[in-house]
Parts: sequence; C-alpha cells; structure tokens
Amino acid sequence: MRAATLIILMVVLACRFSPAQTTAEQEVLQFERDACKAFLDADAAALERVLTPDFTLTLSNGEVSTRANEINELRRGKVRYDVFENYDMLARLYGDEVAVVLGKTRVKGTAGGKPFDRVVQFTDTLIKRDGRWQLAAGHVSRIEK
Repeated sequence: MRAATLIILMVVLACRFSPAQTTAEQEVLQFERDACKAFLDADAAALERVLTPDFTLTLSNGEVSTRANEINELRRGKVRYDVFENYDMLARLYGDEVAVVLGKTRVKGTAGGKPFDRVVQFTDTLIKRDGRWQLAAGHVSRIEK
C-alpha cells in the first residue's frame, strides 16, 4: 500500500471513530451558534453580554476591531444580516474556563446598501466568567469562493 493511501486511510478512520463531543464542547459550540443571533437580530444588548469588555477581532485585512466598535456598528445599522451562521466548528477546551473554537461563518446581507455574501474561517477564544461563556478574541480570514 502506498504511503499516501495509508495516510488517507488513517485520517478517515480517525475521523470516523473519534470520540463523541463532551458536554462542555457541546456547550461551547452552542454558545457560538447562539452568539450569531445577536448579529441577526441587531441586538446590541445581547452582543454586550456575549463579548468580554476587552474583546478584539482581527479582520482579514489586519485591522483590529474592539467590543465598542462592534456594538456601535450594530446599533447604527450600517450592516444588516440575512444570514449569520457558524458551522464546521471544532472546540478545544483548556480546563473549565478557556476554549478555542475553529470554524467557518457565512454572512449574507447588506452593508451601506450594497449586498454581500461571504464565508470566513474563524478562530475564537472564549472564557467562562460567572458561569457563562464570553468571546474574548476572534480572528477571521476570508475564504475566496
């Protein structure tokens, strides 16, 4: 058997027989799905609850957005979302209070009256405070179609 074929077979078997997600991983992934709702509903109060006070988001172009930037943009209605969905996610937990989530986000809507529809790859760092998860940092890279 060729080495490449053997490697592919090992990867397929590892994915096929990987253990089920833990309850904590399921909780983190549900948080990620629920966090999208704040953007879909243009709910600034919900976004305030989801983001830590020192939240930062590094964009594909290298710019860094803060919690205040994200909340103010949502309040001003500069961007309206028809779709904001996280999927293909993988959660890694580090103890009981830190998680890193990798995944994809599809966003579709209008910005400044112009339509957009894109997919980004994301890496989020979450922390658990007072019994609930919050997003502390994120990074997105645009995926070209």
